[in-house]
Amino acid sequence: MKIAANNLKRQYDLHAEEYEAKALEDLRSGWYILGQEVKTFEKEFADYIGSKYCVGLANGLDALILAFRILGIGAGDEVIVCGNAYIACMMGISINGALPVLVEPDEYANLDADRIEEKITDKTKAILAVHLYGQSCDMTKICAVARKHNLKVVEDCAQSHMTTWEGKVCGTIGDISCFSFYPTKGLGAFGDAGALLTDNEEYAEAAKMLRNYGSRVHYENEVVGVNSRLDELQAGLLRVKLKYLDDLNAERCEIAERYNTGITNPLIRVLKTRPGSNNTWHQYEIFCDYRDELAAYLKEKEIGTIIHYPIPPHLSEAYAYLGLHEGDLPLTEKHSRTVLSIPMYNGMTIEEQQYVIDALNAFVPEAK
Repeated sequence: MKIAANNLKRQYDLHAEEYEAKALEDLRSGWYILGQEVKTFEKEFADYIGSKYCVGLANGLDALILAFRILGIGAGDEVIVCGNAYIACMMGISINGALPVLVEPDEYANLDADRIEEKITDKTKAILAVHLYGQSCDMTKICAVARKHNLKVVEDCAQSHMTTWEGKVCGTIGDISCFSFYPTKGLGAFGDAGALLTDNEEYAEAAKMLRNYGSRVHYENEVVGVNSRLDELQAGLLRVKLKYLDDLNAERCEIAERYNTGITNPLIRVLKTRPGSNNTWHQYEIFCDYRDELAAYLKEKEIGTIIHYPIPPHLSEAYAYLGLHEGDLPLTEKHSRTVLSIPMYNGMTIEEQQYVIDALNAFVPEAK
């Protein structure tokens, strides 16, 4: 049995007729940039998440970049972020000239809120709370630290569409939240797409201006902005999928529960869900000290896997200037050596899930 690490076609097939009808409607409209589809999606998504304002953008990285720019964070400033997050999180900070300050993950593979204060200096201006793998950071502790030190909180919700923390939806807790709608996300587009959400009208208006070359009125440019606009076609397709996001998340939870109860190999650790958070299971992460051998073994059985992420940002060439070396963030580095994402996608059959479970439980490394 051949099982891909992800299979986006299965999700598309669930509502193919609606997607195709919407695509034709938008193509035939004759209006393709910043039209009614974008406006309607922004309203519908803001209402769905529970935020006052949504600004559609070209991708999730642009949302991060604009978030810190809107908050006035730049050269000489520092932003705290989890060391094992995707490198785009650091880029959103550093492209503005600010310095990412890396904090180790906790047992739930998210930012360890108890380690934040030791990293705060007089240059610290914000905390970037990245909700990794579908579950929430401890936003109660993070927000308490932020209030104590007068810091802004930006939420990266790229992997946490409708994840909650103590009853609050992720993306409604900080000052600004950033969403990616990359095709593999919970609410995935059919290409690149993203959004910035906030309850602050000034921030929202600034984002709308910046995304469109720094212009509120055509050809009147107030600042040097960017070109980062969610297009009409993607907005329309996202509107279709948004109607089914609750069902898609529920299905992923069912798959995760089968994995949670079925994987019994003592050499494999499954990622726990933090008390107080639900989990929308953007990925299903396992951890194994024999990770590379396990991945090769699964490949032989035609089971696809992905490593999220093989190189910690502080050991990448891009961030060599931070002056961090191997051993400086041991928990982050251990995470990168042991983490493995196994197949998790909508439309995955019970037989496919059981095949993965049986293969994992039968794994014995040669070194044992």
